[in-house]
Order: sequence, then structure tokens, then C-alpha cells
Amino acid sequence: MTRRGTMPVYAARLRRSARRVRVGLRRSGVDYFRGDGSDRIALAGLLLTIPAIAWGTLLAPVWVSPAALVLPIVAGGLILRPASLLGLYATAAAALIVESVVLGPYTQGPARVTPGIVLIVAACGLTGLLVAQFRARVGVPWRRGGTMLFDLRERIRVQSALPRLPSGWHREMALRPAGGQSFSGDFVVAARTHGGRTLEVVLTDVSGKGMDAGSRALLLSGAFGGLVGSLPPHAFLPAANGYLLRQDWDEGFATSIHLVLDLDSGDYELFSAGHLPALQLHAGRGSWEEKSADGPLLGVYDGAEFHPVKGSLRPGDVLMLFTDGLVESAERDIAEGIDRLTGEADRHVPGGFEGAAWHLIEACAKDVNDDRALLLISRKG
Repeated sequence: MTRRGTMPVYAARLRRSARRVRVGLRRSGVDYFRGDGSDRIALAGLLLTIPAIAWGTLLAPVWVSPAALVLPIVAGGLILRPASLLGLYATAAAALIVESVVLGPYTQGPARVTPGIVLIVAACGLTGLLVAQFRARVGVPWRRGGTMLFDLRERIRVQSALPRLPSGWHREMALRPAGGQSFSGDFVVAARTHGGRTLEVVLTDVSGKGMDAGSRALLLSGAFGGLVGSLPPHAFLPAANGYLLRQDWDEGFATSIHLVLDLDSGDYELFSAGHLPALQLHAGRGSWEEKSADGPLLGVYDGAEFHPVKGSLRPGDVLMLFTDGLVESAERDIAEGIDRLTGEADRHVPGGFEGAAWHLIEACAKDVNDDRALLLISRKG
């Protein structure tokens, strides 16, 4: 009897706890991030500018035109919510009516409220409303929305940072998004595993380019970064393939190359998922060798198998991993692009490839409208 009587009490406590959690989340900013945060201060400031502009138009029409009302309207479209924006528009319309009534239809000069000025103000208002509705739909906060894309870009950059290597090794990476954009479909995740004795690097090229692939690259870089080092090397690409299949994207495929390098011996394994071969410079004979592993694209079909190719980096050797934007274009095929890349890379042999990644992209694919990424790992002689 006692247990049965306490069940409603427990249920009531759970409901009260859930209510407190919802209130706490609302107060902590969850609803604010969804676009429901207060914009009363910004609205009040913009509302005060409208009578100031109208008063300036009536007193000094040479300096203040009725068209100046577009300024608070444009600002409101960038920072206010749609509901608040309608109130701002109503105030601006009232100011136009007052100006037209006080100045009269026969007023000459810049102070005259013409139909053209009304159309300009209305067009700016419609544009601002569309912008505000878009921000409300995606849930961008009105104050910090401008920094969101910057934060996402920096998160990708941080996740692509290469770990420090022991003495005798050099690594560097260069990434160039398509069209000078801030986001790229190419990314790198890397970690030192097995007590720091092993370097694991994954270079991935997501389908699409630039902004179109940036969101998928951000999601995949986080997921792949969690998988690297958490799974045995041979299990990484199968797990990544399964992850892409579960996303069910329209353009859900990607190419990837996974390097597992023993920093003590220089021996390595390369696993590939439909990616271009790596290039190894053999310092002893001064020639480049393509290292091509076998494996299908990621996200195409389940149960894919990935077979590695093995190699070893001796003192003076260099290994290059890159994406197709660096060697393929409408003017040349991949084989020709690889020949050009190796030819440009030979020029950096005397300098030990310090700072070579950026220069190689500049020399081989400066104006290509595709994402380009290049990773260099060299063993000093």
C-alpha cells in the first residue's frame, strides 16, 4: 500500500522537475538561440531614429532626405525578429505620411516625398523582412548571428590541425577552398596513437565544393576525428563508410585516404576509399612512386572492403597526400596533373620541403574552381 501511494507522488515530482528543467533551459538561452531572444533594446534604438530622421527632414531638408528612412529599415532587417520588424515598418510608414502631409504635395527639392521614395523604402522593407524571416527559420540569434559562420570555419580549421612530430620528421598542410570561399569540402583529421609512436592521418574529399560541401565536411570531420585512434586502422574506413550510409544524403559519397605511419621505423600503411594515390619521393634514387591502395568510395554500398598498400619512408623521403582539385581540371587529366605536381615538387627538394605545400598549390592549381588540399610528410635525412 505504501509503495502504491507513493507512485503518484513520484510522478508529480518528475513533472515538477521536468518543468524546472524546461524553464532553466529557456532561461539559459536555448530559446534565445532559436531566435526567441529579446530584441527590445535594438528595437527601441531603431524606433528613436525614425522620428529623428523625420524631424531632420522637416527642419533641414537639404541635409536629410525622406529616403534616409531606409537606414533604420535596413538595420532592422539585419538584427530584428520579423514581429519586431513589422512594428518598425509601421513607424516608418507613419513618418512618411507625416512628412508628406506637413511638407505638402507642392514642395520642391529634396524634401519632397515622391512615389519613387515610397517605392524605395518599401523595397528595402521587403528585402529586410525576407532576411529576418530567413534568420528566424534557421534559428540564428540576432546579436551573434554574424559570428556563427566564422565559428564554424574555425572549428574545421582546428579539427584539421596536425599534431607535432618528433625530431627528424616534418609535416605541413595547405588547404584552399573553391572560389576563395571560407568553407571547403576537403578536410584532414590526424592523431598520434599507440603512445605517440604512430601517426594516423585521414584526408577526405566530400562530394561537392565550397559552401555546398562545407556543412557535410564539418559533420564528417567531427565524426572521423572521433574514430581515428579509437578503432584499429583496418576498421576505420569501414566504420566511416557505415556512418555515411546512415546519413542518407543526396550527395552522400566521399573519397578518403588513411595513412598509418610508424614514427620509429618509418614503415606505413595506406588505406584508400576511392581516393587518388599518394606520391612518395625516394631520396635514394630521386624518383616519385605512386602508392595506390584498393577500396571503393565511402557512402556507396555497405560491406565495402579496403585493402592497404605498404611502404616505408627512409631518411630524405617525402610522402604527399592530395585531393583531385590539385591535379585535375577541365584543361588537363589527372595523369598530366600528377606529372606537373611532381615536377614542381622537385624544386623543393634542396630546401627540405619547408613551406612547400602552399607554394605547390599556387604553382599547380592557383585558379582552379575546386577545393584543393595537400599534405606533406617528410623524413629528414
